[in-house]
Amino acid sequence: MTAATHSTLFPQVPETADAVLDGLDPEQREVALALTGPVCVLAGAGTGKTRAITHRIAYGVRSGRLQPASVLAVTFTNRAAGEMRGRLRQLGAGGVQARTFHSAALRQLQFFWPKAVGGELPRLLERKIQLVADAAARCRIRLDRNELRDVTGEIEWAKVTQTVPADYPAVVAKAHRDAPRDPAEISQIYAMYEQLKRDRSVIDFEDVLLLTVGILQDRHDIADQIRSQYQHFVVDEYQDVSPLQQRLLDLWLGDRDNLCVVGDASQTIYSFTGATPDHLLNFRTRHPGATVVKLVRDYRSTPQVVHLANGLLSQARGRAADHRLELVSQRDPGPDPGYTEYADEPTEAEGTARRIRDLIAAGVPAGEIAVLYRINAQSEVYEQALADAGVPYQLRGAERFFERQEVREAGVALRGAARAGGNDSLLDDAEDLPAQVRAVLSTKGWNPQPPAGSGAVRDRWESLAALVRLAEDFSRAKSGATLSDLVAELDERAAAQHAPTVQGVTLASLHSAKGLEWDAVFLVGLTEGMMPITYAKTDEQIEEERRLLYVGVTRARLHLSLSWALSRSPGGRASRRPSRFLKGLRPGSGSLGTVASGTSGGFERAAAAGRRKPRGPVLCRVCGTTLTEAGAMKLMRCEDCPSDMDEGLYERLRDWRAEQARELGQPAYCVFTDKTLMAIAERVPGSGGELSSISGVGARKLDRFGPDVLAICAGEDRGAGLDED
Repeated sequence: MTAATHSTLFPQVPETADAVLDGLDPEQREVALALTGPVCVLAGAGTGKTRAITHRIAYGVRSGRLQPASVLAVTFTNRAAGEMRGRLRQLGAGGVQARTFHSAALRQLQFFWPKAVGGELPRLLERKIQLVADAAARCRIRLDRNELRDVTGEIEWAKVTQTVPADYPAVVAKAHRDAPRDPAEISQIYAMYEQLKRDRSVIDFEDVLLLTVGILQDRHDIADQIRSQYQHFVVDEYQDVSPLQQRLLDLWLGDRDNLCVVGDASQTIYSFTGATPDHLLNFRTRHPGATVVKLVRDYRSTPQVVHLANGLLSQARGRAADHRLELVSQRDPGPDPGYTEYADEPTEAEGTARRIRDLIAAGVPAGEIAVLYRINAQSEVYEQALADAGVPYQLRGAERFFERQEVREAGVALRGAARAGGNDSLLDDAEDLPAQVRAVLSTKGWNPQPPAGSGAVRDRWESLAALVRLAEDFSRAKSGATLSDLVAELDERAAAQHAPTVQGVTLASLHSAKGLEWDAVFLVGLTEGMMPITYAKTDEQIEEERRLLYVGVTRARLHLSLSWALSRSPGGRASRRPSRFLKGLRPGSGSLGTVASGTSGGFERAAAAGRRKPRGPVLCRVCGTTLTEAGAMKLMRCEDCPSDMDEGLYERLRDWRAEQARELGQPAYCVFTDKTLMAIAERVPGSGGELSSISGVGARKLDRFGPDVLAICAGEDRGAGLDED
């Protein structure tokens, strides 16, 4: 065999069934050997659950105790199903079906529909949102784009919880669920949506499960045929099973009990979609003779990260908390988690970007670093900070801030109002710029009070609220600023971020980070009102927020940083408090019995971190006004103060930057942002010291690009500085 055969890309297939068990720890081995009867695997984060269940299936197949075609393994994403199939092939167990619930049900539905119903299976809707829009229109209920998304989500939730339209209002009230519209209206839209599907002979993804359940309940001959094929079932991520999926699983099983489930109640974070850990927690009640195996050896994270994760869950309450797993790290010790308190959000973002840059300089690949936040609207300040630091990034599960639909629509509305000026009656009672912006954005869904609950309407409001806050900061920084000035500022900010997505630091919400892991994780914005989120009111909702933070912590392999800001903007009142979930974990916040000395991580206030002097008021170098807006602080002047920028120098710098970006294979902002180039062209530095005093030009960029920039500023050819070196 070649060396490549033994690489991780081409692992050697175990020669015997017993060889499949090689390398498993005692608990994983116990899972692999438990081939009959009900089996419940309680697997903590990073404990090798996929390894355990794939080796279980492979050992059963290779030993002849399981026939490949008789095994059905189900999970929740196509990516996870594909990974499972790949691992099974590497273990010599090809032929085992590993699918999502929907994929497995759709195959069965397509095969049995002609026999059970007759004719062809109705067309499957790829996206149901247009049909929901049609249903709302039939009901004479007007929904904007984001309300449409949320109502569509409510219909999906109702269907996976097996709630019919007539029962929806009562079920929502009993579940204390925040509906995006009047429940009676949603019930009406839901009923019309179902009617339109029937009229148009289409089905949606939830119908795939519902119809399969219906056929298996009504046609015992078809149910017997499926049960004769599949004798053994494995369900991954069992804590995320919905009532409808559990009903389908019960019908697949019949009166048999050859079922292996794997899950962790402490990682239940999708209850808003209908997922519930009750099936996992009730498994031993439903199957009294079940084999239960706990996987607690954590192979992902260092003892320091695991210690924090355990401490976080030790404060949890509720039924899921009663079944929490105490993880035991199997890795060598690493650095303690860091806790940092910043004065304001821009400082938090800049500090995070500097630390990321330091990690990259120390050899950590950018692709192995993640910044995780609670809501997508938090991404904008980190996008800007990483761009200023020259660090490439990619967004996961979200659009860039200025590319979001609601932000683009708001920009169009603000631009139109700016053109209309005093002729826009909407602005008649608006006394200043922030009031004008609030008036315009109120037509796009913004109001002073955030909407109840989560979902697209809340996300939209958060984005619009970010624009309102930006207008307030801009107005304070520029006395007498007009709506046209603000529109120009928004255009400048958007232009600086219009760069292709590159492989780099991941920016992601905590929800979209589930199932992923990185060498270094930065958990940011950990303040009350954001973690837990302000609309988490009940004890159950608060505990899900704690589990969400737990998922974030357990994404880190080696480096973990937790941070928060005491105010939103520079100079603001320091009224925020760090998340209650950190009490007893971060130094100086009380004590917990589980927190051992020396393993709770270092706590620092950014001003005392030794990296920067405390940030005082930033004054305009022209008029002396206190600056609060990030772009103005970079230029060290008010936007409307006279600029002495050398236009020719600015254009030469832009041409040089484009050339550098092409050579590096990175977007232009990773060299310097437009605002940094403007600041250089205004101040025309003549030395390295003068250049380094400009915001956005740190030591690394000074060393890498300084000679070129200084040469251009001196009027020389852009390559002269490097040639002289």
